[in-house]
Amino acid sequence: MTTEFDLGALLAERGSERYELHARHLNPQLPRMLHTIGFDKVYERAEGAHFFDAEGNDYLDMLAGFGVMGLGRHHPVVRKALHDVLDLDLADLTRFDCQPLPGLLAERLLAQSPHLDRVFFGNSGTEAVETALKFARYATGKPRVLYCDHAFHGLTTGSLSVNGERGFRDGFAPLLPDTAVPLGDLDALDRELRKGDVAALIVEPIQGKGVHEAPPGYLRAAQELLRGHRALLIADEVQTGLGRTGDFYAYQHEDGVEPDLVCVAKALSGGYVPVGATLGKEWIFKKVYSSMDRVLVHSASFGANAQAMACGLAVLAVMENEQIVAGVRRTGELLKSRLTALIDKYEMLADVRGRGLMIGIEFGKPSSLKLRSRWTMLQAARKGLFAQMVVVPLLQRHRILTQVSGDHLEVIKLIPPLVVDEADVNRFVDAFTAVMDDAHSGGGLMWDFGKTLIKQAVAHR
Repeated sequence: MTTEFDLGALLAERGSERYELHARHLNPQLPRMLHTIGFDKVYERAEGAHFFDAEGNDYLDMLAGFGVMGLGRHHPVVRKALHDVLDLDLADLTRFDCQPLPGLLAERLLAQSPHLDRVFFGNSGTEAVETALKFARYATGKPRVLYCDHAFHGLTTGSLSVNGERGFRDGFAPLLPDTAVPLGDLDALDRELRKGDVAALIVEPIQGKGVHEAPPGYLRAAQELLRGHRALLIADEVQTGLGRTGDFYAYQHEDGVEPDLVCVAKALSGGYVPVGATLGKEWIFKKVYSSMDRVLVHSASFGANAQAMACGLAVLAVMENEQIVAGVRRTGELLKSRLTALIDKYEMLADVRGRGLMIGIEFGKPSSLKLRSRWTMLQAARKGLFAQMVVVPLLQRHRILTQVSGDHLEVIKLIPPLVVDEADVNRFVDAFTAVMDDAHSGGGLMWDFGKTLIKQAVAHR
């Protein structure tokens, strides 16, 4: 019997039910939230840094799928690699052979990662973090892992243990032994290390929540403290790695930093097949995999699958051949400088920060009485509503997709595909300027929408 399956026909028949299907069978709060803020769009296709609806209108993506779409959507080189690997009919995932693609991808990654020697491939960023936590605890023989306030490292139980946001942790205890220290506070780090039970410090060189960068010199000084207490430095580069900040890794912006373990994922997938990687020093891997009896002591069923490896190899080839990192540096500097120039123009624009194409735009309390009263009203209902008031018209009026950088934060985070160009920068800055003009006019549709958000926040309470 021949099985017939036509994916295009299925989508043509049932695609219009997308929001109803999600509400019925998946997370019911997602479609509810999207309907509430007017984000319930229907995107028909995507290319590079743009989406397109059924009418052919284009939307600028300044979110990149939370950083997954580093090369934009459907990069032709990555797409071809995926077709190629499917057409090869490889004997993949036998579990008892050594296929070439994982070794080739590990070789290419390590070439960009001085002082690191080996790679473990999993399926996501949170798996990469879980691997690093396990390896650090086993290699040092110590139980406790330090993390920084406001950190985000994933949502599985181990990575949740080093998550600095209470809203994600509540209700899921008990978690692993852990302690939070302020980002940049070396004295707090030293106090915890002196207790003698710390396996590692895990840190994002630039925190995704709020876009806060580690202070200059912090990573190097933390590394020396950790080494003095036989503890490890874990760099979480899941979002900041692979060119996002204008270097291959964000920790490379600071001389002398040599993490013991590095976690990468997101953009390595090319936007097609999930992949995570934990890179580490030789002695750590040899301690974990110390004998043939321990050959499978840590593994992943779909880890190092051929499709993911092919996508990762294609991504690294594109990054090198198209000089992606240098382009990020140029475009990021242009975007940040143009946004920074607006700070003196708008009372409620408090700060612009970040590196490369990872930029945080923070809003703050205005000085004029009329705007201050409205700001206070929003804050009383729920902190973070003003940032949401900016995000919504950027999409509704200007067809630009952005995100608020965390719950209860007045910060918008820009993490566009690394292939955005000067025209995209101009489009965003022009749209953002128009939205801020409206916000500072004291009236208009933004404040009408703000009333809707206030009602939602009060009802939620």
